[in-house]
Amino acid sequence: MISRTRTLAVALGSLVLCSTGCSPDTDPAAVFPEQDFAASMITASTACAKPAWVQSTFYPRGDTVTHVYHAWRAKKANQGIPPGSNGVYWTDLGQCTTPPAPVTTPMQIFGVWHAGSDYASWWRVRDINEFDVANHWIIDRGDGRPSVNLVVLSFLNPLDVLNKTTDLNPAAGVPAGMTQAVVDYFKNAGIRVMMSIGGVTYTDYWNQALASKPTQLGTNAAAIAKYFGVGIEIDYEQNTDPNLVGLQAFIDAYRSQLPYDSTGSNHAARLTIDLAAGGRYLQALNRHATSNWLGTEYGKRVLDYANAMVARSSGTPDNWQEHVDGMPTYAPPIPPKAPAKFTGGLYLKGDLANCKAFAASEQAKYRSYVETVAPNGAGTTPGMLGYMFWAAEKPSARAGYVATTPPNTCEGGMGVAASTFNIPIPMPKLRQD
Repeated sequence: MISRTRTLAVALGSLVLCSTGCSPDTDPAAVFPEQDFAASMITASTACAKPAWVQSTFYPRGDTVTHVYHAWRAKKANQGIPPGSNGVYWTDLGQCTTPPAPVTTPMQIFGVWHAGSDYASWWRVRDINEFDVANHWIIDRGDGRPSVNLVVLSFLNPLDVLNKTTDLNPAAGVPAGMTQAVVDYFKNAGIRVMMSIGGVTYTDYWNQALASKPTQLGTNAAAIAKYFGVGIEIDYEQNTDPNLVGLQAFIDAYRSQLPYDSTGSNHAARLTIDLAAGGRYLQALNRHATSNWLGTEYGKRVLDYANAMVARSSGTPDNWQEHVDGMPTYAPPIPPKAPAKFTGGLYLKGDLANCKAFAASEQAKYRSYVETVAPNGAGTTPGMLGYMFWAAEKPSARAGYVATTPPNTCEGGMGVAASTFNIPIPMPKLRQD
């Protein structure tokens, strides 16, 4: 879950963004007809004097536009580069109208990757009573309600999934410790469960499996999902030259067994992917996934969503904004993502405020951004899907690493956050736009 990206601070005049300047071109009520958005539409009380920036327009040096409630002057000729995303091309002339109150979309995902007690290998079969002592905070924040609504068991070895899984015994491709009892421990509490294939340690095994029999790998992964009643996460951390042809074959095979389910009712149909915290690591994978699998239109709804993994120092809105904006100056560019198509990753350790003290936590600090960030080229509704945390129990063998086990359990951070954010349990149908 840990990406080796470096952050880029993106200069923004407001956390409230709109893809066409100072007024939206979409109606959230069309996306959520059951909700009344009339009172919360993003509109500016006073129109900016200059024309709104348009992605397809070519701007010579000296042209002036409005974008994100600010006026901007082109320093260099450009096209498709949003003002505020690159200081080489645009000069900020200052705010030209008062931004409206942000539209808030409550989080739908508040989840944790689970590394088990042995550094994400899950080699040891757990006694369920012992497992409960170590992990009870996940299913009980102190009032009988879970602290999260998603647990992703990490990791499956791609070669094990390919070589050991058969139609007669799908569980043969799963680590011994990822038992049905562990899956049901969480599911019986109303928590959705997924299994992650990969992790940075297994990147070479992903490459071998994709080069060998990617279709069989996808078929076997679908068999595991059906057998355990879980979704599957793709964690393929090949930074350069990933095998995208093989990965496409894997996804096609999985979807042939378990078609995309926008209702979320079939847990096994949930198929997601991990991407970098921002746009610097896993560029080729990010570009391809955004262009082909993470769109909001029906033909591009292939994967349910992406997780922006934690960087070296956790995640931040600067990282996540790169997904919302895309990376237009890259060659070729990385397109923007709909905020509704990804989550933001944060660190979780037993001695961090994210675990122990909600008021001082990153989830509290970044809440406004996560719930209000507006589309900037993709999607129609504001707000990311929510947060994912790396990781429960013992993901690291480093000396001094504090696990999320007694006495360092996370009710005070994660549990309070779940109550404060009113996280829905079980997880509802996810926004598609």
